[in-house]
Amino acid sequence: MDILQTIKETDKSFSQEIQKVQDIKSLEELRVKYLSRKGIVSTLFDDLKNVSREDKPLVGKSLNELRNSVQLRFDELKEKLESVSGKDHTLVDLSLPGRKTELGSKHILTQTLDEIKTIFKGLGFSIFEGPELESDYYNFEALNFPPDHPARDMQDTFFVNKSYLLRTHTSPVQVRLMTSQEPPVRAIMPGKVYRNEAISARSYCLFHQVEGLYVDTDVTFAELKGTLVSFARQFYGSDLKYRFRPSFFPFTEPSAEMDITCFLCHGKGCRMCKGSGWLEILGCGMVDPNVFKEVGYDPEKYTGYAFGMGIERIAILKYDIPDIRMYFENDLRFLKQF
Repeated sequence: MDILQTIKETDKSFSQEIQKVQDIKSLEELRVKYLSRKGIVSTLFDDLKNVSREDKPLVGKSLNELRNSVQLRFDELKEKLESVSGKDHTLVDLSLPGRKTELGSKHILTQTLDEIKTIFKGLGFSIFEGPELESDYYNFEALNFPPDHPARDMQDTFFVNKSYLLRTHTSPVQVRLMTSQEPPVRAIMPGKVYRNEAISARSYCLFHQVEGLYVDTDVTFAELKGTLVSFARQFYGSDLKYRFRPSFFPFTEPSAEMDITCFLCHGKGCRMCKGSGWLEILGCGMVDPNVFKEVGYDPEKYTGYAFGMGIERIAILKYDIPDIRMYFENDLRFLKQF
């Protein structure tokens, strides 16, 4: 039968042509020629109506075998070509100059924190850290915040449940340190803190603090002032002026806030210092005896001081950064300036 001979010749010609295919475009042309609706294989199926009834089973079987065989070989080659075309075969010209390697850098907050750590290490302070998820006891009660104390309203808190919260300051780390170590204690406590505040150019729900603690016999307020003045002059410059203003914190008594002369206007008054000539940089004070009693220290024997500062504010004042939100936007145009 002529049609059976045609089927054999079609299979042979397809085998020869598919061996010459080198790319997806040529393969598609081969598919159109053999497997499309008007292709050679479909035309042979159309001719099946002209075959006698006795020969149709044999011819039909041969046609199905041809179509399956052609389709299988087509699919295998297509998969192979697609996998190869997906790979990058770009040749490297070794005579060209090398590409410049882009190095990352530390975030400005990390740089500021590292500088603060270095200064206080030089003053004899160690570094101590604690958990960001804190209990109400460590965050408030042990720091002289009774349950109904109005000072709790000074800090808007993210409560997880009735007993646990995201710490509002790193002062709980001071309590943990004192309950695990006998005096003398001299350490700083850096870390993230959280407050439920409206986000604006000057406030954010997340920020970083560094707090410090020194406890021993005969620790005085004069030592506190000397330590903080030494830090400020190393960080901002030796020619700055400073002042301490009375303030209030539940866990220190007496308490104070430290101001330095505005480094932009040198005390004359400008936008940064709101015309006052002074910039607040931290809060401090002598540790309240009630805190010593809570951690098991004898307040008749030991005295100590504590201080705390916000890293974002310290960097804002030093580098004249206009908006605290810029720290968290990951804008390389801002970050690469530092």
